[in-house]
Amino acid sequence: MSWAILAVAVFTEICWALSLKWAATLGTWTASSVPIVLSFVNMGLLALAMRGLPAGTAYAVWTGCGAVGVIIGGIFLFGDRVGAVQAGFMALTVIGIVGTKMFAQA
Repeated sequence: MSWAILAVAVFTEICWALSLKWAATLGTWTASSVPIVLSFVNMGLLALAMRGLPAGTAYAVWTGCGAVGVIIGGIFLFGDRVGAVQAGFMALTVIGIVGTKMFAQA
């Protein structure tokens, strides 16, 4: 169950980071409140996932998946560009995440 909660936390992390850029482009109070709310939800879910997972494992998976997800989301939503070298390092990040998950004790 902790892994499922962590997956939802990763999703909210990605939404949170992408909503920061979205809020900055709109510049309204309503848009600015979205990342604030997502931040609280995100941290709550991460804390809940850490009840059943080692903190280092949960945090490594959360940040790694979040970083790769934000890059991919930025490509599709904001037209961000990714070079071959950056894509290679993203692949290394994914390999690290998979290895962390495969060899996690929980």
